[in-house]
Amino acid sequence: MNYLILVSHGRFSEGLKDALSMFIGDEIKTVKAVGMHSGEDTAKFEERFKALLSELEPDANLIVLGDIIGGSPLTTAINIIHQSGQLSKTTILGGMNFPMALNAAILKDSLDPDNLTQAVLTEATTAVKKFELSADDDDDEI
Repeated sequence: MNYLILVSHGRFSEGLKDALSMFIGDEIKTVKAVGMHSGEDTAKFEERFKALLSELEPDANLIVLGDIIGGSPLTTAINIIHQSGQLSKTTILGGMNFPMALNAAILKDSLDPDNLTQAVLTEATTAVKKFELSADDDDDEI
């Protein structure tokens, strides 16, 4: 089984998971979210992340999306995954946004890790752009 794990500061990952549920339906059961709450130390977050990992199948492949590469939540999660011996079965990406998470959730069971990484990163960067109205858009409803 492949799991998507969303890791963030605050409740960002939990909110993102909630939004994903509107798009992926039953597949949401393979998406997990954990955030380091305001005022929480890394030891407490570590306990909660270990508990999350213990709920997963031992031979699971993991796709971990973090809000910030180098941030405490993602580095703590990576350390725990490494200690559990699952790092070789884990793809880790940072800079999490909704298009990235949606593509990871949809494609995680159909692409190998390298192709999944490429697809998810391409979508994540393609989706970030400035929204502009053209003169032709004036007559259209927004």
